Amino acid sequence: ALYLPEYQCTLLPEAHLYNQKVTVRSRNRLGSSTTVVGFAHASELTEGQLVVHYQHGIAYYRGLKLIELGSLRKEMLELEYADNDKLFVPHTEIRVLSPYACLDPNTVELHKLGQPKWQKQREKAYEHAQDQACALLAIYAQREHEKGFAYQITDHYVDFSEAFPFEETPDQQRAIKEVLKDMQAPLPMDRLVCGDVGFGKTEVALRAAFIAAMNHKQVVFLTPTTLLSQQHYETLLERFAPWPIRVALMTRYANDQKKVLSDLKTGAIDIVIGTHKLLQPSVVFKDLGLVIVDEEHRFGVNQKEALKKIRGQVDILSMTATPIPRTLSMTFQGLRDLSIIATPPARRLSIATFLYQINDEIIRDALERELFRGGQVYYIFNDISQIDKKVQHLQRLVPKATIGVIHGKMTEVQMERIMAQFYHQRLDILVCTTIVETGIDVPSANTMLIEDAHLFGLSQLHQLRGRVGRSYHQAYAYLLVPVPLDKLSTLAHSRLEVLTHYQDLGSGFHLATHDLELRGAGELLGENQSGHVQDIGIDLYKQLLERAKSTLEGTPALPQESDIELYLNAYISDAIIQDPPLRLKLYQQWQRAVSIETLEQLRLDFLDRFGPFDELTLNWHRLNVARVHATSLGLERIKFSPTGLQLTIAATTPCFNNLLFLVQKGSIPSRIINPTTLEFKCKIIRPAQRLDALESLLSFLLGKTEQWTLDLPSAIHNR
Repeated sequence: ALYLPEYQCTLLPEAHLYNQKVTVRSRNRLGSSTTVVGFAHASELTEGQLVVHYQHGIAYYRGLKLIELGSLRKEMLELEYADNDKLFVPHTEIRVLSPYACLDPNTVELHKLGQPKWQKQREKAYEHAQDQACALLAIYAQREHEKGFAYQITDHYVDFSEAFPFEETPDQQRAIKEVLKDMQAPLPMDRLVCGDVGFGKTEVALRAAFIAAMNHKQVVFLTPTTLLSQQHYETLLERFAPWPIRVALMTRYANDQKKVLSDLKTGAIDIVIGTHKLLQPSVVFKDLGLVIVDEEHRFGVNQKEALKKIRGQVDILSMTATPIPRTLSMTFQGLRDLSIIATPPARRLSIATFLYQINDEIIRDALERELFRGGQVYYIFNDISQIDKKVQHLQRLVPKATIGVIHGKMTEVQMERIMAQFYHQRLDILVCTTIVETGIDVPSANTMLIEDAHLFGLSQLHQLRGRVGRSYHQAYAYLLVPVPLDKLSTLAHSRLEVLTHYQDLGSGFHLATHDLELRGAGELLGENQSGHVQDIGIDLYKQLLERAKSTLEGTPALPQESDIELYLNAYISDAIIQDPPLRLKLYQQWQRAVSIETLEQLRLDFLDRFGPFDELTLNWHRLNVARVHATSLGLERIKFSPTGLQLTIAATTPCFNNLLFLVQKGSIPSRIINPTTLEFKCKIIRPAQRLDALESLLSFLLGKTEQWTLDLPSAIHNR
């Protein structure tokens, strides 16, 4: 509520009048959010890209080819190896491929088919992964012995959560649950929440801060800039106003620093917000329980060393849009827990990003286009000594525009005054340094030009780009460089190109993984692993590391994906989807699915976007359903031969008793080919009926039906 004495009235929010929160609902459709299955699948394959084949090594992916083998047609991925040798990979085996990123693709030596070099490199990388796994397990064991505080979640938490004025996105809900689970455990929390600007990371932090404060623990909220500290301070004051929780701000401009320090020591302050100065030894807490680090990638080595000293003693919750490679590598290796918020707010549009050489015509066009539709523009110019000349130059390009300036050498009062003018649309263009990387939201600012973009890091560019597009209008970002694009260094060009490629909402995680591939994770655990990663690609290296960890821990490995060969035409028909890259993307989505629920979501989304399945596409979908069921049953290979159906089973298949029953019953003759392969003698000529027969067999092995019969009509319809 807000009382206005000059008008003698009180303004009440809608939520107070109706005692309910205002919700913003978005369509719940597959594809409306970015689902990150895991690092191994963070990047999509694109034509002309370097890829790694598990058995054959590094090659170029040259696109999809439809190949006819008699009456059988298969869509193949064409790979180009050294000496222009070609390898065709069936679309059903996409999982053996992974992207390979490097600074300069032209320097990569392609492997030769049939040569032992690749196998040797992969074996050496696995040996190194085993050593790395030993070190990781030692750290895990040490963490298990650290004692943390197990927080209690009271009924007050429900009331606090319901005061959130928006509807949580699915990713937000999952991140909140993961944080709460960590805080309730008796081990110290060390979780990284990754999500783009405006995707709701702060609310996750506020929920954690509330729980800590209500358990009489103190909370530190660290931010990289005083501007962001002030913004969070105002947010926390509003959210915690109804509760007996005292929030304080401590920055270099604060007048009551001594009072804040004294109250922290006595416990009179529950939550304190400020920059890295809160990590100084002079800052003493009565009972610190939680440290929240916003924009973690902005903190330097000294600050991270200070955090490292308290890690293991208190809970740490870090937030970032694009984690640095070393941090991301630690999350992938299990040293830090990771929550990803990739679901965009309702009606938010992606930011169209362009890369140009600096040109007055392009700049004038971009400025006038935004001003014509009543919007505002950020112009990022990081040279303070030349910033006034830049303002004069822009004023000549757009004489009618009002232009303001903001940079780090201005006082806080000056910066707040200029930002307030920009926020209230009294300025058309704000020429500024990267100080606005974290700042207040300006919904009407939907165009950004970044001069000398090649001098910025990938994370910083993505963070800057996130300052526009905060409303429901199409936003634009222009990356400007002083030289022709072909004159840029390889690293700079790769960094800028990837930004133009990843424009989708929630792409910050993908950008970070790409940065990790380009730059490497650095020395983790004191060992240099970059050579092995460079040899085989970080994607495959991570898979080898996971395998080594599972072996050392004695935990069962993930079941081997079933290999099914029915010798029938089953692929996404080009009569429905003519675009090969889109078909490839759908193949990847279907191949990654490990549950029937996911496949059903894919089917419904396909029907919604493209209409009913034809026979070829329906066969492809049914084949994937059979693959998921067969994998869960421990059937490593299913193959129709001229004499019957052959099943290769895993050593610990859960359907052994049902298979034994079929053999003993003898209604379908069978024979044992070897200790792991069984054949049922059944000659099925029509390919579509092979799918019917396989589905009937899997249904019996799963216990859903009481018998297996081969007398089935071919069912071609949308299931």
